[in-house]
Amino acid sequence: MILSLKKNKADHMNTRAFALTSGVTGVLYIFILTWWLIITGTSEGYTTFFERVWIFGYSVTPIGSIIGAIYGFIDFGIIGLFFAMIYNYLSER
Repeated sequence: MILSLKKNKADHMNTRAFALTSGVTGVLYIFILTWWLIITGTSEGYTTFFERVWIFGYSVTPIGSIIGAIYGFIDFGIIGLFFAMIYNYLSER
């Protein structure tokens, strides 16, 4: 059997799809974690790590969960986009 060293288009990652998937994951992560802190009541008392993150307008409240979800979509989407671009660049080499 002869091994082919030819690169396929299938070896590349779809950057838009991966960025969108990463953004949705960020929304779910921050939204669910914020509501978990609200429901369990662990958002009161000492400052949690989540409140120390510098997100303008974010707090462990129902409105803060929406603000955090928006920022999570943007941040995780950008990180996913860069990851997919770097992966595609390195897979071409």
